[in-house]
Amino acid sequence: MKKIVALFLSVLLVLSVSVLFVSAEEAKDSVDVHVTIIDEKSEFAVAYKTVTVTDIDKDGAFTVNDTLYAAHEQFYQGGAKAGYATELTQWGLSLKKLWGVANGGSYGYLVNNAFAWSMTDPVKADDYVVAFIYTDTKNFSDVYTYFEPQYIEEESTSIGVELTMMMTGFDKDGKPYAEPVPGAEITLDGSTFKVVTNAEGKASFYYGEGNPNGYEKLISAQVKDMRIVPPICILKSIGKGKATPDQAPTDAPAVIDEPTQAEAAAATEAATEAPASKDESTKDSASKDSAATSSSATPKTGDSTHLYLWLMITLLSLFGAVGTVVIYKKRYEK
Repeated sequence: MKKIVALFLSVLLVLSVSVLFVSAEEAKDSVDVHVTIIDEKSEFAVAYKTVTVTDIDKDGAFTVNDTLYAAHEQFYQGGAKAGYATELTQWGLSLKKLWGVANGGSYGYLVNNAFAWSMTDPVKADDYVVAFIYTDTKNFSDVYTYFEPQYIEEESTSIGVELTMMMTGFDKDGKPYAEPVPGAEITLDGSTFKVVTNAEGKASFYYGEGNPNGYEKLISAQVKDMRIVPPICILKSIGKGKATPDQAPTDAPAVIDEPTQAEAAAATEAATEAPASKDESTKDSASKDSAATSSSATPKTGDSTHLYLWLMITLLSLFGAVGTVVIYKKRYEK
């Protein structure tokens, strides 16, 4: 009889743990992913936006396909039905239409700035997915580039910015690589900015608009004699701070051309002492060095009511099992 009771308790414990794990997975019915989509004109159709991703194809996972579908549903006029399509090919699930453009499959898509193997590659909360349309549909010479960090948010209206521009691709053996981009000219909301990346791909400048209500700017870059997929960094002031005393608010941004000048050194020091910026992308094979996110990127995990219910059932089952053992023990002793 003792063996039967012990076996019963063991089975009950295993079932209880399994129920908890299943319930936790069921509760997570969506994740928040950051998305950028670049159109056929090499312009930002979706610029680092947070998208709530669900398992639209019911394959039990959140994937690149789910993410791009959700992005079109949220941002494309007419939704995913009008602007997005996939098809099964000999390489698996492939893109057929991106942002309303069907060009025979000339698209690129990455997860955390690393090229994905397929549209079914998994994504998780706070991942960064970017998809672009090749402008060179013959030789596919478009070079993918990105910034580190890709998101900066501070309370101050004057912000010290330090960026590193990287480009990624594949070598002659087909292995992915990432290296800095020198000589890239920084742009702000599409306008040229008098800052150029150095030999290490780094650029430093100080931006202060002096708007007490805050602002949001899109930083990108252009490279002479190179066809690039433009990088992106969102610069956001939430408007609760004030400009530093030595940087009076102006309508035009305060820029630094050469980091070696005395002014550049002062700006770099100020940027170092400022609160750390928030980078909403995660580490990947390209050696990203920041994975902090803004508070707006908190992943949604769904309704937790079922989890509490299963936990209560499990606890009641355990109490019942313990009670059974106690009653049996007393009867056995008599």
